[in-house]
Amino acid sequence: MAAQSQTLCGVWIDDGGSAHVSLATADGGREERTAPLRLFAWLREPPADGAVAGLQVERLKGEGAFPWLAHADSPAAYDALLNLATGVDGIRPLESQFLLQTRARLFSEISFAQLRRCQLDIETASGDGYFSNAARPEDRVLAIGLRFGARDRTLVLAEETDAAEKSLLEDLNAVLADEDPDVIEGHNIFKFDLDYLRQRCKRHKVPCAWGRFGQPASFRNSRLKVAERLVDFPRCDLPGRSVVDTYLLVQLYDITAREMTAFGLKDVAVYFGVTAEDAAESGERTYIAGNKIFEAYRNDRTRFLAYLADDLRETRGIADVLLPTYFEQARTFPITLQEALLRGTTSKIDLLFLEEYYHARQACPQPPEVAPFEGGYAKSFQEGVFKHVLHFDVASLYPSLLLAIGRNPHNDTLGVFIPLLRRLREYRLKYKLLARTAPTEEERAEAQARQATFKILINSFYGYLGFSGARFGDGELAAEVTRRGRELLQALIAEFEKNGCTLLEADTDGIYISSDKFFDRPEELLAEVESVLPAGIELEYDGRYEAMFCYKAKNYALYDGKKITLRGSALRSRGIEPFLKNSPTS
Repeated sequence: MAAQSQTLCGVWIDDGGSAHVSLATADGGREERTAPLRLFAWLREPPADGAVAGLQVERLKGEGAFPWLAHADSPAAYDALLNLATGVDGIRPLESQFLLQTRARLFSEISFAQLRRCQLDIETASGDGYFSNAARPEDRVLAIGLRFGARDRTLVLAEETDAAEKSLLEDLNAVLADEDPDVIEGHNIFKFDLDYLRQRCKRHKVPCAWGRFGQPASFRNSRLKVAERLVDFPRCDLPGRSVVDTYLLVQLYDITAREMTAFGLKDVAVYFGVTAEDAAESGERTYIAGNKIFEAYRNDRTRFLAYLADDLRETRGIADVLLPTYFEQARTFPITLQEALLRGTTSKIDLLFLEEYYHARQACPQPPEVAPFEGGYAKSFQEGVFKHVLHFDVASLYPSLLLAIGRNPHNDTLGVFIPLLRRLREYRLKYKLLARTAPTEEERAEAQARQATFKILINSFYGYLGFSGARFGDGELAAEVTRRGRELLQALIAEFEKNGCTLLEADTDGIYISSDKFFDRPEELLAEVESVLPAGIELEYDGRYEAMFCYKAKNYALYDGKKITLRGSALRSRGIEPFLKNSPTS
């Protein structure tokens, strides 16, 4: 099929149930085609004869809560099926159905460098001198910054009239159709840029024709869970393209880092080293206060455009850091790039399993209830400052234990969990090697992004087991993994103590010890202690530090002779005074 013979770079399912695909061409361009799709859903019971016209229903192999599979001849028949009863389980969005049904993946044969990317940032007028309001007639769009690779195609309001703004918005449609990007990136692009453009387009009766296949954008209220917070935003979907909001990406990044004090574009660009801290003084970056942008547009156009160009540069630089992981997820899961950004890990892993069950025509289970169980081992042995610190890490502890146990979840009747985990681990090891040995820097960077993605994915398999919403969850198996993990870490701790080491910190992320004797010979210590490990479990030496400050479990500071790295929310709270964050030892 065409969608599989060339690299797929975009997909959209129309109201008639046809798949529209964008395919990469040999010269780096894109061409559009259509492909068939049979919409499907799993059923608890088949519908009564004649209840829904245009369905083909088959009994699946094996036992499960959903032993029937229905294919619909049309979206109307599919919608009627979904509305028929509660015992229907379908996949949304429909683009994922197409990718799963055809075993296709987006961007499968192109590199991140070959992704057609557009950065978008707008500047707007402010009638009251403060924050712009799209509902005010005079708060027009002053400029639309667009960057495609190294090329800027910035659109500037010719004059402060409605006719000029309407022309500006029409020019945006034309440029996007001409450049045909796979992805549009922006910082706070959902809440500000695209929503502001939507309102101004509505005012001037200009279609938001930003999608592929001649399709307009669609908007709906959405919500993203970021750790303990829920972030509400007006989601924008572009048929055949993906929208990337770096404002959301940095918040997802900071769930584990917990180092960022603000998520605004300028602060984030400095944090990631895209822009130097002294950029204003050195002239590297143009800054304009928000309430002075309109004035700069009128009286200092050169400075106004330099400011907008720097916004685009910083947006691209931030995406360069954070987007490759999600790009690799789109190459791994049957999802679009935008869905990779906005979906949780559990639903992504579910799709991998459902793909195998669909093609094997195997009955599907429903998510089981998972009872609480004891978690992993975590202990801080000391308080204070210790010198000559070594860090050892059990490589992918929980995935390795899962493979050693070798048991699939109890409701995985097809037996795909362990084989899939093993295959993903092999992919990770392959790309980990290529990240060191590939001949070019671009290939090494690509391999590094892929191995990092697979590392996150295989480490997520354990968490998936213990989650009640996981279709193939298994609390008993998850509990067995943590039990063995605790025993293994305690055995390693005993070996380190036997070799005269002072234990500082131990958890599933690794073990920190202090040793004058082995500080310059960590490999010898590794050889002494790894003999207690079972087959298939590997201990790795992960680094040395001049000193370590132990505060409490999972909260400590490491000094490598040049800088201090803080670990744990108690030491990296956003409430820490700025002068402490900016001090040389922070």
